[in-house]
Amino acid sequence: MPLPLSTVIRPYDWGSRTALPELLGAEPTGRPQAELWAGAHPAAPSSVDGTPLDALIARDPAGMLGAPSMARFGPTLPYLLKVLAVEKPLSLQVHPTAAQAAAGFAEEEARGVPIDDRTRTYKDPFHKPEMVCALTDFHGLCGFRDPRRTAVLLEDLAVPELRRWIAALRDGPPAEALRGVLTQMLDESSRPVLAAVEPALTGVYAGIARAYPGDLGILAALLLNHVRLKPGEALFLGAGVPHSYLGGLAIEVMANSDNVLRCGLTGKHMDVPELMRVVEFAPSAPARVEPAGNWYRSDAAEFALVRHDLGDEPEELPTGVPQTLLCLEGEARLDPTLTLARGEAAFIPAGAPATRLAGKGTLYRVLPGIGS
Repeated sequence: MPLPLSTVIRPYDWGSRTALPELLGAEPTGRPQAELWAGAHPAAPSSVDGTPLDALIARDPAGMLGAPSMARFGPTLPYLLKVLAVEKPLSLQVHPTAAQAAAGFAEEEARGVPIDDRTRTYKDPFHKPEMVCALTDFHGLCGFRDPRRTAVLLEDLAVPELRRWIAALRDGPPAEALRGVLTQMLDESSRPVLAAVEPALTGVYAGIARAYPGDLGILAALLLNHVRLKPGEALFLGAGVPHSYLGGLAIEVMANSDNVLRCGLTGKHMDVPELMRVVEFAPSAPARVEPAGNWYRSDAAEFALVRHDLGDEPEELPTGVPQTLLCLEGEARLDPTLTLARGEAAFIPAGAPATRLAGKGTLYRVLPGIGS
């Protein structure tokens, strides 16, 4: 049977004070409310009648997850569902491959670095591909722009201190130029360049500088594509792709990991040598996800996202897979036992009998991407 979830709000300082309360029909707390988590990640698991979802899964992994998910991903829920409310830029960041995450986690464990140490880089041994689906107009930075186009952008700033980077980006092999310039941008010796560049910035980059004055990540941000999403449009972020979300409200679904390597726009720990090992130094266009009907699928096997525009005619949901549901508008009926109001979530175990979904409004559902 469907299990009602109590979700968790993460109060990161880049979050909006009003967007999530308005979306969920709740009273503002006066503090930033950046992310709603609906899932079983041990850092902030949802709960069922006070019991964490990850603990319930540990008690009966086969019944909660099903054989296909267990065979592919082991005894943990493979995905995490979030709602993001972005008021100012997130840290400029990149995520590791599965092999890099496993090796990095094992190395830090062997050195005895506590999991909650601020200098810890790898929080778990898993990769973190992610997909973001806009609920409002949403924008961010994603992937390296063609270096020659970036050279033109930097030339337009008319800052003499940028000449060496302009030449490298315009004339050098793309991967080599991107690696060399990013390495220099993140070095403390580049602070005089940053001081000259900040007053010259316009548009989205001026906004980044206002949010994080004096942060070397402002320079790194100049290397990346700026992408805008309209409501319903989606973007996939794979391993090694540098990115930052800048503003708006969105559904985010990802592999069940919290591994982030930061390269600026943050006061948190930055491990630049490890970052340089993980970043994919290649120009790339933002990987937009074109929905097939109401389904959003990506290259990640851990998750698929489905939008349901609810009607009175019931829809039968599949069995045998773990599913997380979040109602964002109106009311959703999960026959025969549960009704979700706006902002409420539920988990349907793989071993639950067939569930019928109906109602009026909008609901998002996440399930493993394998076989979906």
